[in-house]
Amino acid sequence: MAFQVTNIVLKSLNMQQALRKGLMRNASSLSEYTHIIVGAGSAGCVLASRLTEDQDKKVLLLEAGPKDWSWKIHMPAALMYPLDSTTYNWSYSTVPQKHMNNREMYHPRGKVWGGSSSINAMCYVRGHPMDQDRWAKEGAAGWAFADCLPYFKRAENYERGEDEYRGGSGPQHVSRGKTGNILFEKFIEAGEQAGYQRTTDMNGFKQEGFGYMDLTVHKGVRWSTANGYLRRALKRPNLTVESRTLATKILFDGLKAVGVEYEKRGSPRSAYASTEVILSGGAINSPQLLMLSGVGNADDLKELGIPVVHHLPGVGSNLQDHLEFYVQQACTQPITIYKAQWKFPHVMVKVGLQWFLTQTGWGATPHLEAGAFVRSRPGVEHPDIQFHFLPSVVNDHGRVPGDCHAFQVHVGPMRPTSRGNIKLKSKNPKEGPLIDFNYLSTEIDRWEARQSIKLAREVFAQKAFDPYRGREIQPGLEVQTDEQIDEFVRSCGDTAYHPSCTCKMGLETDPMAVVNNKTEVLGMSNLRVVDASIMPSVASGNLNAPTIMIAEKSADIIRGRAPLPQIHVPLWKPETLETDR
Repeated sequence: MAFQVTNIVLKSLNMQQALRKGLMRNASSLSEYTHIIVGAGSAGCVLASRLTEDQDKKVLLLEAGPKDWSWKIHMPAALMYPLDSTTYNWSYSTVPQKHMNNREMYHPRGKVWGGSSSINAMCYVRGHPMDQDRWAKEGAAGWAFADCLPYFKRAENYERGEDEYRGGSGPQHVSRGKTGNILFEKFIEAGEQAGYQRTTDMNGFKQEGFGYMDLTVHKGVRWSTANGYLRRALKRPNLTVESRTLATKILFDGLKAVGVEYEKRGSPRSAYASTEVILSGGAINSPQLLMLSGVGNADDLKELGIPVVHHLPGVGSNLQDHLEFYVQQACTQPITIYKAQWKFPHVMVKVGLQWFLTQTGWGATPHLEAGAFVRSRPGVEHPDIQFHFLPSVVNDHGRVPGDCHAFQVHVGPMRPTSRGNIKLKSKNPKEGPLIDFNYLSTEIDRWEARQSIKLAREVFAQKAFDPYRGREIQPGLEVQTDEQIDEFVRSCGDTAYHPSCTCKMGLETDPMAVVNNKTEVLGMSNLRVVDASIMPSVASGNLNAPTIMIAEKSADIIRGRAPLPQIHVPLWKPETLETDR
């Protein structure tokens, strides 16, 4: 039955032919390539597509997970399934978090074609232009916003058309939600009533304010980088894709990367790269593979009996992420998506059938169609708190549904000062690493978390919600003092799924830098890292869009092409920093 359902989905998406062609070629026995890319995620799919546009390149793309042949991935509303699936998800957990009541916190990461772009909530957010300008100041020369905007635009196929900020013909389809639920507009109105402005495009002239969010959804289907980039390249004879393949070690000749060892169906194999090995496993897997291969902090490697190839202490350091908190409010009118949850199977079947047949309806959206970016306090130059609004309630990464009609906002700070790390648990590549985000280890991070809750409550208290507002479900009216809010934050806060910065881009004089501004691993040759791990500091928003941009820009560097010309555009700035709104 599952196989029949999958075939229906693939046919409805007009993908079956492309996938079959990809399967035939993946059986290739060639073992030498010009480039080997480890990880078919948000960055790896982009690189595989762009590099194989050059016929003189022969690319091997290695992915630990399976192909994305499942309606659970392609149906936007089904996003909770891959988030809780070891088939498509590494399903990591952190070490006990000291400042989060010593919780071992669940941390899903994509393990499938498309990587985390195949299991995320599909929110397409570039971050703020000042993020990239900050990167340039932090040692990433050539990565200021004017340098990056051409690549944001090249990636995009924005349904509202191209303008000076947005792209209109790229592989990555970007759209707005289509449900028309009145609660989205009421959330935006409430933000205006609280003193904030409305923004018509969070990825354009003005990020700050309340408005409708962009989504990586196209004609009712999740538009992962596997859909946008990889599938268009599968028919090329110079691309080989290996799925369910675990990279175990980078092969070196001295300090030169020459290939990759990997395991497939329990059998060890090797592949060789005449030009480069490129790691695109993400902020957890890329530093893990480097360390398993002898590149990292020499003392840590020696403790595990791993021969040191190159002492590079920044590998796995500088780990950053966004925390978020769910503020939940009962809804007095039956206008939420409560009845589309598993408690009401007859409604779920109806939603599913409509999506299978037409790719429309409640199944065709992740339902996070409105949001906001605000400043936590006066003196902050650009938004440091993000809201995602959902006309329903969920807990524990969607694994625990609500029990009544309700709505919630996911809210949290975007530029934390806490820094964590990735370390190896052992030299066994099948054993997940030790992940320590070190959440809320600084006083300012704790203040911003507390402030996020207060600002969310303020928005829900506005007149726009008067006809819909019931009791506060979470944190609950009994949670009022700073001490009570802090305890709620520690006990209920969770990841926003944005790990980054563990192979940071920077100057050779920076002891924590791992790659230079050309994405080359410092002190080594023929080895690059291209994914969210090379961000010098975390972007102010969701990470899928900036990761795609990083891969687009890196592809030109790898191909020896001149960078696209800078684009300078007007950008909104607050009239004064003496107030936060």
